[in-house]
Amino acid sequence: MSVVLEQLAEILKDRREGNPEESYVASLHHKGLNKILEKVGEETTEVILAARDVDQGADSKVVVSEVADLWFHTLVMLSHLGLDACTVLECLEDRFGMSGIAEKAARDAGNK
Repeated sequence: MSVVLEQLAEILKDRREGNPEESYVASLHHKGLNKILEKVGEETTEVILAARDVDQGADSKVVVSEVADLWFHTLVMLSHLGLDACTVLECLEDRFGMSGIAEKAARDAGNK
């Protein structure tokens, strides 16, 4: 895992049980999963809008910033569920060497 993700995972773990009045991450955990999911949804929408703007000539820094916000809130969600980025990276690594079409077909077959 990248050093940045390792550092962020450690910070998120430390702040999970922190004081909600002193930590944004602690406040999200304190409010519960639904609030965290709401933030993930908001950030997803902002990424979509920023990407459309960049495609129409806006500064790409906008979409990068919005993706960073989305990743952050997604990592908070994973932390809330007792997971971390390493688990997601391992899942992605397992998909190397498999076409996206075959990988999706395998997932769809497993969900039936």
